Amino acid sequence: MSEAWKALESMPLKVEGYDLTGHDREYGSFTRPSTVIHLRGGGEEGIGEDVVYDVLDHIAHRDTGPTHDFTGVSTLGEFCELTGELDLFEAAEPGMPASRLYRRWAFESAALDLALRQAGMPLHEALGRDPKPLRFVCSTRLTVFDGEEGSNTEPISKRLAKYPGLEFKLDPENDWTPELIAEIGDLATVRVLDLKGHYRGTPVDVETDPVLYRQVAEAFPEAYLEDPDVNDETRALLEPLADRVTWDAPLHSLADIQGLEWTPKAINSKPSRFGSLQEILAIYEYCDANGIKIYGGGQGEVQIGRGQIQYLGSLFHPDTPNDTAPAGFNDPAVPSGLPTSPMEPVPSATGFRWG
Repeated sequence: MSEAWKALESMPLKVEGYDLTGHDREYGSFTRPSTVIHLRGGGEEGIGEDVVYDVLDHIAHRDTGPTHDFTGVSTLGEFCELTGELDLFEAAEPGMPASRLYRRWAFESAALDLALRQAGMPLHEALGRDPKPLRFVCSTRLTVFDGEEGSNTEPISKRLAKYPGLEFKLDPENDWTPELIAEIGDLATVRVLDLKGHYRGTPVDVETDPVLYRQVAEAFPEAYLEDPDVNDETRALLEPLADRVTWDAPLHSLADIQGLEWTPKAINSKPSRFGSLQEILAIYEYCDANGIKIYGGGQGEVQIGRGQIQYLGSLFHPDTPNDTAPAGFNDPAVPSGLPTSPMEPVPSATGFRWG
């Protein structure tokens, strides 16, 4: 058990009920669904964001409404233990297995927020850690939609025009040409290349291409190579680059990290991928003890969830290329006035909230 979890699990918690509110956001060609969990108790409210990707899963959850009884718990640890035993998809099986972890994180992060607010303290005080300025990168795709073909660098240049010095996490795609790669290299600093080697049957699938892997690895020698497809075609290329290979999509537990073929120098840690507070805190402790860097990752949060992962990043991994940019950087309009990296800490006076 991690020291951080020991500091939190016995916190008193009183839950009298909860509500669900929808906050889906339209991004032109797709909808990012979001449901916020509102836990109530002791005159306070704790909130957490459900980042399940399937719109129908959210609709079913909201239509079913609050069905779980948490009134018998007395501590945060008891709440999290109960949540791990509950079927949070009573209405229908989720669209993908990982969704169970995403929803569990929504409930547990709301419970953490409520317990802290009932105690009248912020998360960093409860953990005895000081929040630090958070370095972040902007994650964007270069695919052109609306009937056009190919990729271009407009999403990069548009953001750099307003925020010079912004660094990026990019998804190399099968239509990337050597000319496009060179153009990107002239424009931007790329810290992470997400090769999407573990996605199958999704809108963001990338066909494994050893030539593309080599081209981007050579063009961006300082960038992490995230989630490559390691197979007979790519192994000879990737083995000498193992210190740059990082993992994200295959990781849902500490055991997954410990079972990797190559001990990573870094991992992408999305708290919602791991589901429970206890698990993510154990991962922070394990990686710190074993010299594994962590950079945070987002899941397209549109509500409280984005601030919560920024808060965790500022406490446990502030200096890495965190894919936790303020949500405005994902807006095609690229609004003005967004915080720049490194972002100054803005923890709320109480609870698990940022800004």
